[in-house]
Amino acid sequence: MFGKLNRNIDKLNQKLEEKNLEEIFYILGSRREIFRRNFWAGVGRGVGIGIGVTIITAVLIIVLKKIVALNIPIIGRYIADIIDIVENSRY
Repeated sequence: MFGKLNRNIDKLNQKLEEKNLEEIFYILGSRREIFRRNFWAGVGRGVGIGIGVTIITAVLIIVLKKIVALNIPIIGRYIADIIDIVENSRY
């Protein structure tokens, strides 16, 4: 039972290695292909980071506004001080 399983795993591993090596040789053979893939990967990461930061910041601002609206004495005052510092800071 285990012998057949090991043979099947070895066959699968060999096929995966063959496919992976084929792709690696294709990529290594072409500097243009390497540049193209890395360029688009970087563009995708940059856009993803920009969208992610925007969404997280918007959610954080909404949550902070709701906390201030609850008028909790200590937390509300602390957040109001942060808002004042941000609004009054000059670059």
